[in-house]
Amino acid sequence: MKRVIRFSRFFLPAAIISSIFILFGLFGYFTKGFNLGVDFQAGVNQTVQLAYPVANVSYSGKGNAELRISETAVTLIFSGAEVDQKTVAFDFSTYPTIGDIAKALSAEPSVAVALEAGQDTVASKLLVPTYQGNTFISLKPMTLHRAPASDAELFASIDEVRQAITGLGKISVQTVKPASNQRYLIRVEDNGKDPNFTSNARAMILSGLEAKFGANKVVELKTDFVGARYSQTLSRTAFLLVLATLALILFYSAIRFKIEYAIGAVLAIAHDALIMIGFIVWTRMEFNSSTIAAILTILGYSINDTIVQFDRVREERKLRPNDRFVDVIDSALTMTLGRTIITTAATMLTVLSLFFFTKDSMKDFALALFIGMVSGTYSTIYIASAFVEWWQRQADKKTKKGQKHADAAQPPKPIASEQP
Repeated sequence: MKRVIRFSRFFLPAAIISSIFILFGLFGYFTKGFNLGVDFQAGVNQTVQLAYPVANVSYSGKGNAELRISETAVTLIFSGAEVDQKTVAFDFSTYPTIGDIAKALSAEPSVAVALEAGQDTVASKLLVPTYQGNTFISLKPMTLHRAPASDAELFASIDEVRQAITGLGKISVQTVKPASNQRYLIRVEDNGKDPNFTSNARAMILSGLEAKFGANKVVELKTDFVGARYSQTLSRTAFLLVLATLALILFYSAIRFKIEYAIGAVLAIAHDALIMIGFIVWTRMEFNSSTIAAILTILGYSINDTIVQFDRVREERKLRPNDRFVDVIDSALTMTLGRTIITTAATMLTVLSLFFFTKDSMKDFALALFIGMVSGTYSTIYIASAFVEWWQRQADKKTKKGQKHADAAQPPKPIASEQP
Protein backbone atom coordinates (compact mmCIF):
# COMPACT_ATOMS: atom_id res chain seq x y z
CA MET A 1 0.00 0.00 0.00
CA LYS A 2 1.27 3.46 -0.87
CA ARG A 3 2.53 5.45 2.08
CA VAL A 4 0.09 8.20 3.05
CA ILE A 5 1.56 11.63 3.67
CA ARG A 6 0.04 13.28 6.73
CA PHE A 7 -0.65 16.70 5.25
CA SER A 8 -3.18 17.34 8.02
CA ARG A 9 -0.41 17.71 10.61
CA PHE A 10 0.59 21.00 9.00
CA PHE A 11 -2.90 22.46 8.50
CA LEU A 12 -2.69 24.69 11.58
CA PRO A 13 0.93 25.90 11.06
CA ALA A 14 0.11 26.59 7.39
CA ALA A 15 -2.93 28.65 8.39
CA ILE A 16 -0.79 30.71 10.77
CA ILE A 17 1.93 31.29 8.16
CA SER A 18 -0.63 32.27 5.50
CA SER A 19 -2.29 34.70 7.91
CA ILE A 20 1.05 36.36 8.61
CA PHE A 21 1.83 36.77 4.90
CA ILE A 22 -1.65 38.13 4.16
CA LEU A 23 -1.54 40.61 7.04
CA PHE A 24 1.94 41.70 5.94
CA GLY A 25 0.64 42.24 2.40
CA LEU A 26 -2.41 44.19 3.61
CA PHE A 27 -0.17 46.34 5.79
CA GLY A 28 1.93 47.15 2.73
CA TYR A 29 -1.17 47.92 0.69
CA PHE A 30 -2.58 50.38 3.22
CA THR A 31 0.78 52.05 3.92
CA LYS A 32 2.46 52.00 0.51
CA GLY A 33 -0.32 51.31 -1.99
CA PHE A 34 0.13 50.00 -5.50
CA ASN A 35 2.71 51.23 -7.97
CA LEU A 36 -0.05 52.16 -10.38
CA GLY A 37 0.58 51.77 -14.09
CA VAL A 38 -0.49 54.04 -16.90
CA ASP A 39 -4.01 52.59 -17.03
CA PHE A 40 -4.78 53.38 -13.38
CA GLN A 41 -3.02 56.71 -12.89
CA ALA A 42 -4.79 59.92 -13.93
CA GLY A 43 -2.45 62.39 -15.59
CA VAL A 44 0.02 62.71 -18.45
CA ASN A 45 2.31 59.84 -19.40
CA GLN A 46 4.99 61.06 -21.77
CA THR A 47 7.78 59.03 -23.35
CA VAL A 48 10.79 61.04 -24.44
CA GLN A 49 14.24 60.19 -25.73
CA LEU A 50 17.35 62.28 -25.35
CA ALA A 51 19.29 61.84 -28.57
CA TYR A 52 21.66 63.43 -31.07
CA PRO A 53 20.31 65.20 -34.19
CA VAL A 54 21.82 63.62 -37.32
CA ALA A 55 19.98 65.01 -40.34
CA ASN A 56 17.21 67.30 -41.61
CA VAL A 57 14.91 65.89 -44.28
CA SER A 58 12.61 68.03 -46.43
CA TYR A 59 10.26 67.47 -49.38
CA SER A 60 9.48 70.01 -52.11
CA GLY A 61 7.38 67.91 -54.49
CA LYS A 62 3.65 67.56 -55.06
CA GLY A 63 1.33 65.44 -52.98
CA ASN A 64 2.35 64.07 -49.61
CA ALA A 65 5.51 62.38 -48.41
CA GLU A 66 5.61 60.54 -45.10
CA LEU A 67 8.80 59.36 -43.41
CA ARG A 68 8.50 56.55 -40.88
CA ILE A 69 11.33 55.02 -38.87
CA SER A 70 10.99 51.62 -37.19
CA GLU A 71 13.45 49.41 -35.32
CA THR A 72 14.62 47.82 -38.59
CA ALA A 73 14.05 50.23 -41.48
CA VAL A 74 13.25 53.71 -42.78
CA THR A 75 10.10 53.85 -44.91
CA LEU A 76 9.16 56.65 -47.32
CA ILE A 77 5.55 56.81 -48.48
CA PHE A 78 4.36 59.00 -51.35
CA SER A 79 0.62 59.68 -51.65
CA GLY A 80 -1.80 62.17 -53.12
CA ALA A 81 -3.71 62.84 -56.34
CA GLU A 82 -0.80 64.46 -58.19
CA VAL A 83 1.91 61.85 -57.58
CA ASP A 84 2.44 58.16 -58.16
CA GLN A 85 1.47 56.19 -55.07
CA LYS A 86 4.49 54.26 -53.86
CA THR A 87 6.28 53.04 -50.74
CA VAL A 88 10.04 52.72 -50.51
CA ALA A 89 11.72 50.90 -47.61
CA PHE A 90 15.39 51.20 -46.69
CA ASP A 91 16.34 48.25 -44.51
CA PHE A 92 19.13 48.79 -41.98
CA SER A 93 20.81 45.55 -43.01
CA THR A 94 21.11 46.86 -46.58
CA TYR A 95 21.90 50.43 -45.54
CA PRO A 96 24.06 49.94 -42.43
CA THR A 97 25.08 53.58 -41.82
CA ILE A 98 23.21 56.85 -41.54
CA GLY A 99 25.22 58.09 -44.52
CA ASP A 100 23.83 55.22 -46.61
CA ILE A 101 20.29 56.08 -45.52
CA ALA A 102 20.85 59.75 -46.35
CA LYS A 103 22.09 58.94 -49.87
CA ALA A 104 19.15 56.62 -50.50
CA LEU A 105 16.64 59.25 -49.36
CA SER A 106 18.32 61.97 -51.44
CA ALA A 107 17.98 59.78 -54.52
CA GLU A 108 14.19 59.98 -54.27
CA PRO A 109 12.55 62.83 -56.28
CA SER A 110 12.11 66.15 -54.44
CA VAL A 111 13.61 64.78 -51.21
CA ALA A 112 16.55 66.70 -49.71
CA VAL A 113 18.73 65.53 -46.81
CA ALA A 114 21.11 67.79 -44.89
CA LEU A 115 23.42 65.52 -42.91
CA GLU A 116 25.09 66.73 -39.72
CA ALA A 117 28.88 66.67 -39.70
CA GLY A 118 30.46 63.42 -38.54
CA GLN A 119 27.21 61.40 -38.59
CA ASP A 120 27.61 59.59 -41.91
CA THR A 121 29.47 56.57 -40.47
CA VAL A 122 27.17 56.03 -37.47
CA ALA A 123 25.07 52.84 -37.55
CA SER A 124 21.60 53.40 -39.00
CA LYS A 125 20.03 51.07 -36.41
CA LEU A 126 20.60 53.83 -33.83
CA LEU A 127 17.98 56.08 -35.47
CA VAL A 128 15.16 57.01 -33.11
CA PRO A 129 11.86 55.46 -34.26
CA THR A 130 8.82 57.61 -35.03
CA TYR A 131 6.10 56.41 -32.67
CA GLN A 132 3.60 59.23 -32.51
CA GLY A 133 3.03 62.61 -34.10
CA ASN A 134 3.23 64.08 -37.57
CA THR A 135 5.62 62.09 -39.78
CA PHE A 136 4.86 64.03 -42.97
CA ILE A 137 7.81 65.92 -44.43
CA SER A 138 7.52 69.19 -46.35
CA LEU A 139 9.60 72.27 -47.03
CA LYS A 140 9.88 72.60 -43.27
CA PRO A 141 12.65 70.11 -42.41
CA MET A 142 12.03 67.08 -40.23
CA THR A 143 14.92 66.35 -37.87
CA LEU A 144 16.16 62.78 -37.49
CA HIS A 145 17.82 61.73 -34.24
CA ARG A 146 19.96 58.83 -33.10
CA ALA A 147 20.69 57.15 -29.79
CA PRO A 148 24.18 57.28 -28.26
CA ALA A 149 26.57 54.89 -29.98
CA SER A 150 28.52 54.10 -26.80
CA ASP A 151 28.61 54.85 -23.08
CA ALA A 152 31.01 57.70 -23.80
CA GLU A 153 28.23 59.53 -25.67
CA LEU A 154 25.71 59.33 -22.83
CA PHE A 155 24.84 62.82 -21.65
CA ALA A 156 21.83 62.34 -19.36
CA SER A 157 20.80 60.36 -16.29
CA ILE A 158 17.46 59.70 -14.66
CA ASP A 159 18.36 62.03 -11.78
CA GLU A 160 19.15 64.86 -14.19
CA VAL A 161 15.82 64.27 -15.96
CA ARG A 162 13.98 64.55 -12.63
CA GLN A 163 15.84 67.76 -11.79
CA ALA A 164 14.95 69.29 -15.16
CA ILE A 165 11.19 68.95 -14.57
CA THR A 166 9.88 71.21 -11.84
CA GLY A 167 6.63 72.91 -10.92
CA LEU A 168 4.33 70.06 -11.93
CA GLY A 169 3.53 68.46 -8.59
CA LYS A 170 3.84 64.70 -8.23
CA ILE A 171 6.19 63.34 -10.92
CA SER A 172 7.67 59.91 -11.50
CA VAL A 173 10.39 59.09 -14.01
CA GLN A 174 11.28 55.59 -15.19
CA THR A 175 14.03 54.44 -17.52
CA VAL A 176 12.80 52.53 -20.55
CA LYS A 177 15.31 49.74 -21.07
CA PRO A 178 17.92 49.53 -22.42
CA ALA A 179 19.31 52.47 -20.49
CA SER A 180 21.81 53.19 -23.27
CA ASN A 181 18.95 54.63 -25.37
CA GLN A 182 18.34 57.45 -22.85
CA ARG A 183 14.60 56.88 -23.17
CA TYR A 184 12.37 57.81 -20.23
CA LEU A 185 8.72 57.47 -19.25
CA ILE A 186 7.61 60.59 -17.38
CA ARG A 187 4.36 60.55 -15.43
CA VAL A 188 2.73 63.65 -14.03
CA GLU A 189 -0.31 63.20 -11.80
CA ASP A 190 -3.40 65.28 -12.55
CA ASN A 191 -4.76 66.70 -9.28
CA GLY A 192 -7.77 68.23 -11.04
CA LYS A 193 -6.87 71.85 -10.28
CA ASP A 194 -5.65 72.90 -13.75
CA PRO A 195 -8.35 72.83 -16.49
CA ASN A 196 -5.62 72.93 -19.16
CA PHE A 197 -3.47 70.34 -17.46
CA THR A 198 -2.86 68.17 -20.54
CA SER A 199 -1.36 70.87 -22.75
CA ASN A 200 0.40 72.70 -19.92
CA ALA A 201 2.06 69.58 -18.50
CA ARG A 202 3.24 68.42 -21.92
CA ALA A 203 4.73 71.84 -22.71
CA MET A 204 6.43 72.18 -19.33
CA ILE A 205 8.02 68.73 -19.58
CA LEU A 206 9.49 69.48 -23.01
CA SER A 207 10.62 73.00 -22.09
CA GLY A 208 12.31 71.79 -18.92
CA LEU A 209 14.21 69.06 -20.76
CA GLU A 210 15.18 71.37 -23.61
CA ALA A 211 16.50 73.95 -21.16
CA LYS A 212 18.63 71.27 -19.50
CA PHE A 213 19.87 69.23 -22.48
CA GLY A 214 19.31 71.43 -25.55
CA ALA A 215 16.30 72.06 -27.78
CA ASN A 216 17.60 69.84 -30.57
CA LYS A 217 18.26 66.83 -28.31
CA VAL A 218 14.77 66.10 -26.97
CA VAL A 219 12.50 63.78 -28.96
CA GLU A 220 8.86 63.39 -27.93
CA LEU A 221 7.99 59.80 -28.79
CA LYS A 222 4.57 59.38 -27.24
CA THR A 223 2.15 61.26 -25.00
CA ASP A 224 -0.92 59.71 -23.38
CA PHE A 225 -3.47 61.31 -21.11
CA VAL A 226 -5.53 59.24 -18.68
CA GLY A 227 -8.53 61.04 -17.20
CA ALA A 228 -9.41 60.73 -13.52
CA ARG A 229 -12.86 59.34 -14.33
CA TYR A 230 -11.41 56.71 -16.66
CA SER A 231 -8.78 55.54 -14.14
CA GLN A 232 -11.40 55.32 -11.35
CA THR A 233 -13.77 53.39 -13.59
CA LEU A 234 -11.04 50.97 -14.61
CA SER A 235 -10.02 50.37 -10.99
CA ARG A 236 -13.61 49.76 -9.94
CA THR A 237 -14.20 47.43 -12.89
CA ALA A 238 -11.10 45.38 -12.05
CA PHE A 239 -12.22 45.03 -8.42
CA LEU A 240 -15.76 44.00 -9.42
CA LEU A 241 -14.34 41.53 -11.93
CA VAL A 242 -12.39 39.72 -9.21
CA LEU A 243 -15.45 39.69 -6.91
CA ALA A 244 -17.64 38.33 -9.71
CA THR A 245 -15.09 35.58 -10.33
CA LEU A 246 -15.17 34.58 -6.66
CA ALA A 247 -18.99 34.57 -6.63
CA LEU A 248 -19.26 32.41 -9.75
CA ILE A 249 -16.71 29.93 -8.40
CA LEU A 250 -18.66 29.75 -5.12
CA PHE A 251 -21.88 29.07 -7.04
CA TYR A 252 -20.30 26.42 -9.26
CA SER A 253 -18.55 24.63 -6.38
CA ALA A 254 -21.73 24.61 -4.28
CA ILE A 255 -23.61 22.89 -7.13
CA ARG A 256 -20.89 20.36 -7.89
CA PHE A 257 -19.99 19.59 -4.27
CA LYS A 258 -21.33 20.79 -0.93
CA ILE A 259 -21.34 24.25 0.57
CA GLU A 260 -18.26 23.55 2.69
CA TYR A 261 -16.30 22.60 -0.42
CA ALA A 262 -17.47 25.77 -2.16
CA ILE A 263 -16.39 27.98 0.74
CA GLY A 264 -13.05 26.18 0.94
CA ALA A 265 -12.43 26.73 -2.78
CA VAL A 266 -13.26 30.44 -2.53
CA LEU A 267 -11.04 30.83 0.54
CA ALA A 268 -8.17 29.21 -1.37
CA ILE A 269 -8.39 31.49 -4.40
CA ALA A 270 -8.97 34.55 -2.19
CA HIS A 271 -5.78 33.52 -0.38
CA ASP A 272 -3.92 33.36 -3.70
CA ALA A 273 -5.18 36.78 -4.77
CA LEU A 274 -4.12 38.35 -1.46
CA ILE A 275 -0.69 36.71 -1.60
CA MET A 276 -0.15 38.06 -5.11
CA ILE A 277 -1.32 41.52 -4.06
CA GLY A 278 1.15 41.50 -1.16
CA PHE A 279 3.95 40.43 -3.48
CA ILE A 280 3.08 43.16 -6.01
CA VAL A 281 2.92 45.82 -3.30
CA TRP A 282 6.24 44.99 -1.61
CA THR A 283 8.22 44.42 -4.82
CA ARG A 284 6.78 47.68 -6.25
CA MET A 285 5.86 45.82 -9.42
CA GLU A 286 3.76 47.99 -11.69
CA PHE A 287 0.04 47.36 -11.21
CA ASN A 288 -1.50 47.46 -14.66
CA SER A 289 -3.80 45.52 -16.98
CA SER A 290 -1.24 42.70 -17.27
CA THR A 291 -1.23 42.34 -13.48
CA ILE A 292 -5.03 42.00 -13.42
CA ALA A 293 -4.75 39.37 -16.16
CA ALA A 294 -2.16 37.46 -14.11
CA ILE A 295 -4.38 37.47 -11.00
CA LEU A 296 -7.41 36.21 -12.93
CA THR A 297 -5.27 33.56 -14.63
CA ILE A 298 -4.06 32.28 -11.27
CA LEU A 299 -7.60 32.18 -9.90
CA GLY A 300 -8.54 29.89 -12.77
CA TYR A 301 -5.45 27.74 -12.32
CA SER A 302 -5.99 27.42 -8.58
CA ILE A 303 -9.67 26.48 -8.78
CA ASN A 304 -8.89 23.83 -11.39
CA ASP A 305 -6.35 22.22 -9.07
CA THR A 306 -8.77 22.47 -6.15
CA ILE A 307 -11.63 20.82 -8.08
CA VAL A 308 -9.38 17.88 -8.98
CA GLN A 309 -8.42 17.45 -5.33
CA PHE A 310 -12.03 17.67 -4.16
CA ASP A 311 -13.13 15.06 -6.71
CA ARG A 312 -10.61 12.63 -5.25
CA VAL A 313 -11.73 13.44 -1.69
CA ARG A 314 -15.35 12.77 -2.62
CA GLU A 315 -14.48 9.44 -4.26
CA GLU A 316 -12.40 8.34 -1.29
CA ARG A 317 -15.21 9.32 1.07
CA LYS A 318 -17.63 7.03 -0.80
CA LEU A 319 -15.16 4.16 -0.72
CA ARG A 320 -14.31 4.62 2.97
CA PRO A 321 -17.45 5.98 4.69
CA ASN A 322 -16.50 4.67 8.11
CA ASP A 323 -12.95 6.04 8.21
CA ARG A 324 -12.04 9.29 9.90
CA PHE A 325 -12.46 12.18 7.48
CA VAL A 326 -8.95 13.46 8.19
CA ASP A 327 -7.55 10.12 7.04
CA VAL A 328 -9.63 10.36 3.87
CA ILE A 329 -8.26 13.85 3.21
CA ASP A 330 -4.64 12.75 3.69
CA SER A 331 -5.14 9.72 1.44
CA ALA A 332 -6.77 11.78 -1.34
CA LEU A 333 -4.08 14.47 -1.26
CA THR A 334 -1.35 11.81 -1.40
CA MET A 335 -2.96 10.18 -4.45
CA THR A 336 -3.12 13.45 -6.40
CA LEU A 337 0.29 14.74 -5.30
CA GLY A 338 2.11 13.24 -8.31
CA ARG A 339 -0.33 14.75 -10.78
CA THR A 340 -0.08 18.13 -9.05
CA ILE A 341 3.73 18.13 -9.21
CA ILE A 342 3.87 17.13 -12.88
CA THR A 343 1.21 19.63 -13.97
CA THR A 344 2.70 22.50 -11.99
CA ALA A 345 6.27 21.77 -13.13
CA ALA A 346 5.24 21.61 -16.78
CA THR A 347 3.38 24.90 -16.55
CA MET A 348 6.23 26.53 -14.67
CA LEU A 349 8.64 25.71 -17.50
CA THR A 350 6.58 27.91 -19.80
CA VAL A 351 6.29 30.66 -17.21
CA LEU A 352 10.04 30.62 -16.52
CA SER A 353 10.75 30.79 -20.25
CA LEU A 354 8.62 33.92 -20.44
CA PHE A 355 10.46 35.37 -17.47
CA PHE A 356 14.00 34.75 -18.76
CA PHE A 357 13.45 35.46 -22.46
CA THR A 358 11.13 38.49 -22.35
CA LYS A 359 11.36 41.91 -20.76
CA ASP A 360 9.38 44.77 -19.22
CA SER A 361 5.66 44.09 -18.66
CA MET A 362 5.81 40.51 -19.97
CA LYS A 363 8.59 39.67 -17.49
CA ASP A 364 6.48 41.09 -14.64
CA PHE A 365 3.48 39.10 -15.90
CA ALA A 366 5.52 35.88 -15.85
CA LEU A 367 6.89 36.60 -12.36
CA ALA A 368 3.38 37.24 -11.02
CA LEU A 369 2.21 33.97 -12.59
CA PHE A 370 5.09 32.06 -10.99
CA ILE A 371 4.29 33.37 -7.51
CA GLY A 372 0.60 32.71 -8.07
CA MET A 373 1.20 29.12 -9.19
CA VAL A 374 3.25 28.36 -6.09
CA SER A 375 0.55 29.91 -3.93
CA GLY A 376 -2.22 28.11 -5.84
CA THR A 377 -0.64 24.69 -5.36
CA TYR A 378 -0.06 25.39 -1.68
CA SER A 379 -3.57 26.76 -1.05
CA THR A 380 -5.30 23.74 -2.58
CA ILE A 381 -3.70 21.50 0.04
CA TYR A 382 -3.37 23.71 3.07
CA ILE A 383 -6.28 26.15 2.71
CA ALA A 384 -9.12 24.54 0.75
CA SER A 385 -8.67 20.99 2.05
CA ALA A 386 -7.87 22.18 5.55
CA PHE A 387 -11.10 24.18 5.70
CA VAL A 388 -13.20 21.21 4.53
CA GLU A 389 -11.55 19.00 7.16
CA TRP A 390 -12.21 21.63 9.85
CA TRP A 391 -15.85 21.96 8.76
CA GLN A 392 -16.37 18.19 8.88
CA ARG A 393 -14.73 17.99 12.28
CA GLN A 394 -17.10 20.63 13.64
CA ALA A 395 -20.07 18.83 12.08
CA ASP A 396 -18.99 15.55 13.70
CA LYS A 397 -18.71 17.28 17.09
CA LYS A 398 -22.21 18.67 16.77
CA THR A 399 -23.55 15.26 15.75
CA LYS A 400 -21.93 13.57 18.73
CA LYS A 401 -23.10 16.30 21.07
CA GLY A 402 -26.66 16.05 19.75
CA GLN A 403 -26.63 12.28 20.07
CA LYS A 404 -25.37 12.56 23.62
CA HIS A 405 -28.18 14.96 24.55
CA ALA A 406 -30.74 12.70 22.87
CA ASP A 407 -29.51 9.70 24.83
CA ALA A 408 -29.65 11.65 28.07
CA ALA A 409 -33.23 12.81 27.40
CA GLN A 410 -34.60 9.29 26.90
CA PRO A 411 -36.21 7.78 30.04
CA PRO A 412 -34.48 4.71 31.46
CA LYS A 413 -36.01 1.41 30.40
CA PRO A 414 -37.83 -0.46 33.22
CA ILE A 415 -36.17 -3.56 34.53
CA ALA A 416 -38.31 -6.59 33.85
CA SER A 417 -39.21 -8.59 36.98
CA GLU A 418 -38.53 -12.28 37.05
CA GLN A 419 -41.55 -14.60 36.86
CA PRO A 420 -41.92 -17.04 39.72
